[in-house]
Amino acid sequence: MNRFDWPALMRAGMQGLRLTPDAFWSLTPAELRLMLGQASGLAPLNRDGLEALIAAYPDLKEGVQDA
Repeated sequence: MNRFDWPALMRAGMQGLRLTPDAFWSLTPAELRLMLGQASGLAPLNRDGLEALIAAYPDLKEGVQDA
C-alpha cells in the first residue's frame, strides 16, 4: 500500500505551488504539507495575512532609512 498519492502531490507542488521538479523533490513531506497549508493549526497565507506582513515590514526605497 502506498502512503502518498504522488500524482496528486506532484500536481499540487508543481502546478499549484509552481515548484520546479528539483525544488519539489528536495522537500520533505512535512515541508510540502506546510506549504500546502495542511500542517496542524496552520493555515496558508491569505490576502489579509499578506497585507498585515506588508504593513509590518514595508519595503524601503533605495537610500531611505528609518530613523
